[in-house]
Amino acid sequence: MNIEGLIASATAYAIKMAPGLIMAIMTYMIGSWVIKIINSSVAKIMEKKNVDKSLRGFMASMLSMLLKAMLIITVLGMLGVKTTSLVAILGAAGVAIGLALKDSLGNFAASVMILIFRPYKVGDLVELDGTVGNVKDIQVFCTVVETADKKTVIIPNGKIITGKITNMSEQPIIRIDHVIGIGYSDDIKKAKQVLLDVLVNDERVLKDPAPYVGVGELAESSVNFVFRPWVKNENYWDVYFDSLEAAKLALDANGISIPFPQRDVHITKDL
Repeated sequence: MNIEGLIASATAYAIKMAPGLIMAIMTYMIGSWVIKIINSSVAKIMEKKNVDKSLRGFMASMLSMLLKAMLIITVLGMLGVKTTSLVAILGAAGVAIGLALKDSLGNFAASVMILIFRPYKVGDLVELDGTVGNVKDIQVFCTVVETADKKTVIIPNGKIITGKITNMSEQPIIRIDHVIGIGYSDDIKKAKQVLLDVLVNDERVLKDPAPYVGVGELAESSVNFVFRPWVKNENYWDVYFDSLEAAKLALDANGISIPFPQRDVHITKDL
């Protein structure tokens, strides 16, 4: 076949396919717009029905993925691709992909378990995989946590569900645990009263349960006090840091020392 024949065949094929291609493009564009509207409407309905934020994010992700998959299959069908064959191919490929992405599928299964058993929800103060912070979002494969220093940490749900989950928002109040050491030569009773006064005079520290200060350990170079105020969840970080500062200032004002590591070096000279 000469060049003119090839060009003529290509032109005829392009003219034949042009309407279908244009319709497929329009369908994809309109479909994407409709999906956005559906996602937005569903999000508003769930918000109006007071559906939990954790479930909202998960459902939104799942719905968006499902609708986009349906749209792509529809567009491919309009382009002449046999969708029945495509589904069969996707099914076979899904097995191989599933084996290759077993960790991702494990994260997805873990997400479902998190939403069913609800060990935490959006907004909770938690410790997950060694990270302490507030849950910002529970997604299909991961949980997004914002730490106290405003860092965003993304943790795979598979690691969370198989590890230890500490939820500090499960109860309305929480205890702060500090250890503060004083010198062996200092007055223990005085130091205890000074530290207790720091907590009693802080309005954010709850009276019931009462704050506790007591000797927790006779360490190598210090007498260590446990320093434990109870606070509401929302005051945790503020009191956590403020109480340490106030304790240091109060001990300094009362002449009570806080030991720090010291080392004596003896230099000998051979005669």
